[in-house]
This record gives sequence, C-alpha cells and structure tokens, in this order.
Amino acid sequence: MALVALSFFSNPPSSSSSSSSSTTFHRYPSHSLQLSFRSSSTLSPLFQTQHSFFSLLTKSQPPNNHFFRFRFRFRLSTHSFFPCRCSNNSPNVDVEFGTLISSFQEIGISFEETKLLLLKSNELTSIQLNSLRDRVLSLHSLGLDRVSINRLVRECLTMLTTNEIDPLLSFLRNELHGQLEQAKLKRLLLSNEPKNLSAFPQKVRLLVDRGVPVNKIVRVLNKVNLSKAICNRSIDEIERIIDFLEPFGGVGLIVKHPAILNHCLDLKLIPRISVLTELSGGDEDGVRKVLNNFPFILDYSVKHVEEHLQFLRSFADLDDEQIFKIVLVFPAIFTNSRERKLRPRIQFLKDCGLDSSDIFKFLIKAPLFLSASFHENLAYKFVFLVKIGYKYRTKELTMAIATSTRISCENMQKVVSLFLNYGFSFEDIFAMSMKQPLILRYNHASVEKKMKYLIEEMNRDIRELLDFPAFLGYKFDDRIKHRYEVEKGLNGGQMSLNQLLTVSSKNFTGKRKKDSSVKSELE
Repeated sequence: MALVALSFFSNPPSSSSSSSSSTTFHRYPSHSLQLSFRSSSTLSPLFQTQHSFFSLLTKSQPPNNHFFRFRFRFRLSTHSFFPCRCSNNSPNVDVEFGTLISSFQEIGISFEETKLLLLKSNELTSIQLNSLRDRVLSLHSLGLDRVSINRLVRECLTMLTTNEIDPLLSFLRNELHGQLEQAKLKRLLLSNEPKNLSAFPQKVRLLVDRGVPVNKIVRVLNKVNLSKAICNRSIDEIERIIDFLEPFGGVGLIVKHPAILNHCLDLKLIPRISVLTELSGGDEDGVRKVLNNFPFILDYSVKHVEEHLQFLRSFADLDDEQIFKIVLVFPAIFTNSRERKLRPRIQFLKDCGLDSSDIFKFLIKAPLFLSASFHENLAYKFVFLVKIGYKYRTKELTMAIATSTRISCENMQKVVSLFLNYGFSFEDIFAMSMKQPLILRYNHASVEKKMKYLIEEMNRDIRELLDFPAFLGYKFDDRIKHRYEVEKGLNGGQMSLNQLLTVSSKNFTGKRKKDSSVKSELE
C-alpha cells in the first residue's frame, strides 16, 4: 500500500529543476522521490479549461509564480524506497493537484491552508478527486454554505476522507430531504466520529418503525441532542427506552416531547418516573396522564421533585393521594419555586382560615393560583375584590380568588365597570358574586350582550339580575334566546328568569308541548 508524505516550499526551485523533462529512479533507501509542479496558473491547458465543480460558490485563484515541491514515498517493500524527480511537464498530475488546490479555494481554504491539510492527512492524497468533489457537493446539497463546509474540512477532515460518511449524507439528502436544521447538521457532523455516524440512518429508521410518523421524524430530530439521543446510543438502548415508555404513552410521548430521548434510561428516566409512580400508589394510567399533559416534568431531577413533595407534605399538611391529584390537574407545580411562590401563597390560604382539606380543595379548583404573578396579577384582583366588599383574610375572599384565577385583570375590571355603568353599586356586585361567584370571570363582551338582550328584547328590569345572577352564565343562543322566543310565543314571555332557564331541556320540551296543546284547545 502506498504511503504519501508531502512537504511544500514557497521559494522557487532552481531553473535546472524547473526545466527538467526526465524522470529518474534511484535505489536508495534513505531518499524519497520528488515531484515539482508549477502553480495552477502555469499548469497544462487541460487544467486551464476545466470548469468549476462548485459553481455556486465564489472561485478564488491560487497564487501565481510559485512552484510546489512535495515528496511522494512509495513503499514497495519493507526496505526499498525509490526517489525520483518529475518535471512540471506532467499534465495529468498537474491537473489533479491543481484541481485539488482550486477546489479547496472555492470553499474558502487558502493555498497555505491546503498545504497544512495535506501535511496533516496523508489520506487526502490517496482519495480520488471525483470522490472529494462528490462529497463536497453532497454537503452543499444539504444546505451547508461555503463557510460551513470550510469549517467542516478544517476541523474534521475525515468528512472528506472516509467512506463511512456517505450513507449518512445520502440518507439526509434522500430520505430526510435536507430538512435537518443547519445548526443540528453542523453539530452532528463536527461532534461525532464517522463510525458513530454510519449507523445514524438505521437508528432513525428504527424510530419510524416503532411508530414515529414519517412527517414528524424531522421535527423529533430537530428537537433532540443528536449525539446523545442517536449517535452515541446503540440500537438496543433506543429499543429499551421505547419499551420502557410504552405504558406511559410510548412513541406518542416521544413525539410530544422529543427531548425525552436525551435522557439516560437507567440514570434519569426510570428514577424520575418511579417517583411519580410511587406517589400515585402505582397508578400507571394517572402517571401517563401527567406525562402526556406535562412531559417537561421529566426534565427535573429526582431531588428537585422530592423536595417539592416533602414541602407539600410538611407545610400544607397534604398526603400523597391529595398531592398526586393536584399534580394531575397542575403538573407544572414542580416548575414553581418553593420559597418564592409556593410558601407565600399557601401561607396566605392558611391566614384566610383554610385547613389542609380546604387548601386541597382550593388547589384542585384553582391551581394556577400557585404560579400567577403577585405584582402583575393577584395584587390587582385583591384590590378589585376588596373594593367590591370582600373582607381580607376570609374564606369568601379565597373562593373569589379561586374563580378569578383563569381570567385577566383587564377582563375583570371591564366586568366590574359594566355593572357600575348599568347602575349597580359595589354592594350589588358583591351580593351577586356571593350568589354566583363565576360572574366575575365571565367574558365582559358576553355579559354586555346578555344584559342588552334582557333589557331591550325581553323588556325586563336589569335589577332582576340581583335575584338571579346565574342568568349571565347561560348560553345566549341555545338557552336564553331560544327559550325566551318559545315561551313568548306560548305565554307572552312573562315567566321568571329562574323558571325559564333552570328547568331541564326535557322538562322544558314537555311543558312546551303541554302549553301548546292547551292553547290549541282554547282556540
């Protein structure tokens, strides 16, 4: 097998060496054969007429008026080397070497840098130029620009010299259609050994075979650390992860949260899911719901989760069954700081007179209370509620807070202003909210529409809402308008709001038929 060693000298050789036209072989073990070439500007006509194979990139010319002198050593036996000197009249070698220089210049690698690369990698001189050209074109076809290919060649020359990279490039181009994000692609090629890249296509196909939709596989790959999740894992390890996750959503969970594949099965996934399984009392279906609703929970360490659980046990006096039910409706509880959010909010509930049972019911009903910003959300709502008439540190205040956690401060302010504009006082609003706590969370536009209909179409006194504020919670078209029009056609529409809306649909239909029958008999 041939070994190639190269050395370059920028100083021009003597005229005698440049004009030599013969090739001489010498049997001498301590010498190497030398080939002298002129720069590409003085190469044979064959090279000068070549077209750039990388036409999409800017071509730069190699330096003029330089001679390239380098040595090739061909090891024919253990002890024999044959030095020779070739003239600059060797057109085929001129063309090949000149093309190599020109090709590297087209991706931004200078003549001097090319010399260093040749010295760094003997393999480069044994690769056919067609193969080098095709590999660079493959990289370019994946969307890599000149700068990116330049960096790849500088930092990972094996991208050009090893055949192990070809199946990967073909897979990325033909099966993934070049849709892998550029940042991911660069990191994939720069951070992994070629031997780890050769099995990449097979591992990705495994994910598809196990259920990842073809139209989702690129999204999954773009969301994971490809080295951790794919390249540095064996096929058996990937299979084990999918099998373990099967009771909790399996491939569907991976598609929803691809970063799960970044985690080590034995060190992270098994311990973290085991904490939830133990908390639930072995309820795998419940754990599956938690993971599918909030897969990010797997990004938190066992220590972090257990510290939150211990805090809820000790400070809120909740048992594991209660805690898991809270986690089911609000798995993001683990994202909240224990000291900045959980402790002051639970302390507030305690100050309002809630015991552990009340706290549990409150958190099931209004879990967002734990994560809402105090200064941008809760503080404004406290002001509104106290202004309406709620007393500070009372259970009534906590219930009002619970019903208002899912609405914005702006909507709440508009609802209160709407009532005031229709002549209600703060005391009236307080009285209505005590009967129907949800009125403060209704959409202000919907409330206004129903109040206008009550006055303008139904010809009712707006103050009827004091007796039946639940009117504002019924659907406008399906319940309020429909039933009023039916009742108006039969009895003139004078039925009380309570009677009109609270009766079930079945009873209302039966009553309508009965009234219609009586009306027909009278006529």
